[in-house]
Amino acid sequence: MSFLSQTLARVKPSPTIAMTGLARDLAAQGRDIISLSAGEPDFDTPAHIRQAAKAAIDAGHTRYTAVDGIAELKRAICAKFARDNGLDYAVDEITVGTGGKQVLYNALMATLNPGDEVIIPAPYWVSYPDMVTLAGGTPVIVTGGVDQGFRITADQLAAAITPRTKWVILNSPSNPTGAGYAEGQLRALTDVLLDHPHVWVLADDIYEHLVFDDFRFVTPAQVEPRLRDRTLTMNGVSKAYAMTGWRIGYGGAPAALIRAMGAIQSQSTSNPCSISQYAALAALTGPQDYIADSRAVFQRRRDLVVAGLNRCAGVTCPTPQGAFYVYPSIAGLIGRRTPGGVVIADDQTFAMELLNATGVAVVFGAAFGLSPHFRISYAASDAQLADAVGRIGGFCASLS
Repeated sequence: MSFLSQTLARVKPSPTIAMTGLARDLAAQGRDIISLSAGEPDFDTPAHIRQAAKAAIDAGHTRYTAVDGIAELKRAICAKFARDNGLDYAVDEITVGTGGKQVLYNALMATLNPGDEVIIPAPYWVSYPDMVTLAGGTPVIVTGGVDQGFRITADQLAAAITPRTKWVILNSPSNPTGAGYAEGQLRALTDVLLDHPHVWVLADDIYEHLVFDDFRFVTPAQVEPRLRDRTLTMNGVSKAYAMTGWRIGYGGAPAALIRAMGAIQSQSTSNPCSISQYAALAALTGPQDYIADSRAVFQRRRDLVVAGLNRCAGVTCPTPQGAFYVYPSIAGLIGRRTPGGVVIADDQTFAMELLNATGVAVVFGAAFGLSPHFRISYAASDAQLADAVGRIGGFCASLS
């Protein structure tokens, strides 16, 4: 339609949301669907957090708050950064947004000018490139393939930096792969960034608490304190506390950037939901045993899914360090045919044919910038996951 902006023409709808919506529509039509496309914990929000939200309503905390968060929540976020990450932030260096996505978007909108470049390691969360584009910047994709553990190297980062580079986005553990940067691997990147003082670091730490085995989470400003004054450390309550629908994300950064992000938020959404802020306060200051319990469940599910997928003909599934995703390769299936004669030409065809034939909804790898792969979210019950993996195995075996 001619009245729509040129910017919109450069932005793609989220493939993860699209696949989740398609699976929901098919289920509503009576199809037997197992949807493994959404990145959302399947647990209930812990009881003490829900109770804090009810208490906030009863206490009348139902009005506008400060644009970027109540002071009590900001103080709790400062304490969280100190406790978990060894980072010292003042209250005026903290922002609270309507989900982590808004925090990232505010930062990009507040800082990017036409021609500015943002380095995005691939595979990447589907929203990074489009948010950069919406903010007027240029995404620069640097690929860390499966042979690199889905991580980029210091040499790759150094080669991608130009005088126009404004940000590098680092997401560890990663959506979609679950790959994490160990301290030594991250330090190799921060050493490069020390040589380029015009480049800022956007650390997306949303999966911080969902790490497995002996992997130890670290964040860039923690590994290299000299980067602290050009780093935005973003996190939130959605994944760690099963609070996706509450829509609370937060970030720590130099006060000047926080003020600029607040100006963007003041003219878009204004304050995050007041009730959700009090729930997030309870999450950060209350009992933390829920995190270890849910982590153990996710690790068990990870092991179930990885083992099952590696038994599927033509599929190779690495073992991730964290998050709740796997990102298997289907290189061994490209060119094969379904019983109906459809050629598996790419991972998008694979995902659609898998859904049509078996009712299992996954997200194709091209959406995340690296093919031929697909992403499974194992935030589902053990029974559903075992059923899904069995269906995937049957589908792969049917290809000729």
